[in-house]
Amino acid sequence: MRLPSMRFAVLALAAAMAVAPLAPAAQAQRAPETFAPLARQLLPAVVNISSTQAVQARPGRPDAPDVPQAPPGSPFEEFFRDFFNRNRPEGGPQQPQQPQRPQRRGQSLGSGFIIDAQAGIVVTNNHVIDGADEINVILSDNTSIRAELLGTDPRTDIAVLRIRTDKPLTAVTFGNSDEAQVGDWVLAIGNPFGLGGSVTAGIVSARGRDIRQGLYDDFIQTDAAINRGNSGGPLFNMAGQVIGINTAIYSPSGGSIGIGFSIPSNLAQRIVAQLRDGGRVRRGWLGVNIQQVTDEIAEALRLPGGARGALVARAQDDGPAAKAGIRSGDVILRFNGADVREMRNLPRIVADNTVGAQVPVVIWRDGKEETVTVTLGELPTEQAQAAGGGQPAQPEPARPVELTGLGLLVAPITDELRQRFSLRAEQRGVVIVEVAPNSPAAERELRPGDVIVEVQQERVTTPAEVQERIARLRQQNRGVALFAVEGQGGQRFVPLRLRGERGSPG
Repeated sequence: MRLPSMRFAVLALAAAMAVAPLAPAAQAQRAPETFAPLARQLLPAVVNISSTQAVQARPGRPDAPDVPQAPPGSPFEEFFRDFFNRNRPEGGPQQPQQPQRPQRRGQSLGSGFIIDAQAGIVVTNNHVIDGADEINVILSDNTSIRAELLGTDPRTDIAVLRIRTDKPLTAVTFGNSDEAQVGDWVLAIGNPFGLGGSVTAGIVSARGRDIRQGLYDDFIQTDAAINRGNSGGPLFNMAGQVIGINTAIYSPSGGSIGIGFSIPSNLAQRIVAQLRDGGRVRRGWLGVNIQQVTDEIAEALRLPGGARGALVARAQDDGPAAKAGIRSGDVILRFNGADVREMRNLPRIVADNTVGAQVPVVIWRDGKEETVTVTLGELPTEQAQAAGGGQPAQPEPARPVELTGLGLLVAPITDELRQRFSLRAEQRGVVIVEVAPNSPAAERELRPGDVIVEVQQERVTTPAEVQERIARLRQQNRGVALFAVEGQGGQRFVPLRLRGERGSPG
């Protein structure tokens, strides 16, 4: 009689679950019975963005019909492309020159939202209107209004428009995106596939996402359906506040698979305010090249608390950091009172500060914390390439030297090695000529032609100096040596674990 006993066990479990109260931290907020009242309130503030730009006529066939445009990722996209490629005339007689036909007009669709009803201020994505020579904002009642572009910020993909109309407008306000928690309900409203006025619901799936789109990535991830055409539309919390601007999706097909990304409102508000008032964004600039502090780098630098902060690989010449005394090998721990938990936090923290402000910067140097005061510059539009300086190193005998236990064969820089590895005329240091497979150096992706310029934050110009620094670290029972290495990608710090005296570069 197994069935009754199994049934009893199931019922007993159900009864136990029914009477066992949830701990306060585990009690979940109930899902709303309907989103209708909130959607009804917010829909009038969300607009469609239609931008047009000139498209060049097909060369040699100005009278030819346009190639049909299938939605990207659809089965018809490849069909139309193959069909027209097969039927394109090849090698035929030269067509007589015909009068140039007026350029066609390409059109793109996106979303936006009104943040100031009186002034007619609309926020959207930069990529929605990028390159457009005409932008129209379409209200929820289908009224189309020509828009004026006030400013764009490609770095964060934000654009601000202005429309002028006698019609009453509805505006929404920004909320505090820092208060949004993973699991909170959100609404996305926009213009997916040009359908207009579409509402989708979901939750905050994650925060602080870095999707490799730029220095300031800090996206909110949501599973509320976001598709092509939703770009520039708002992501709302349950209070009807904008906590994000929908800007990207992860999708192999171009449709929503439940992974969408929104620019946090706390970042967007500052950008929007500057674009609205001055037409451009001014960001604080420190003038450093930085890299992640790993556990081994933290050990090499005797940094308490483990891997944290941003390691300065190079302080750019005449930049704000260099002028304040920050140098290569320093670890930036706090910037103007804000903790730098990891490398990628620093660019956003610096950019949020006012150009010209004097800010305290806490660094780790020579085994202790120091505070320096930096006067912030303005982030240049184009970062200048680093210029070399100094006199060429005097050649030494090119006999390679083995760094035992590290898997490296190094040599002084000579004219022959400078030419062999395409080194700069002013390059100083010790060049790597061989890297042993499966060695600590190989694991850190060191390559022949890389140049060691520092060991444990001390300059080196000869193999003997490198050996002396390593021997000193071993005498101090240090487990990691920190190398500053210049390669094709610039200067970086490389921690190498010391394996003792035995070893071979192979």
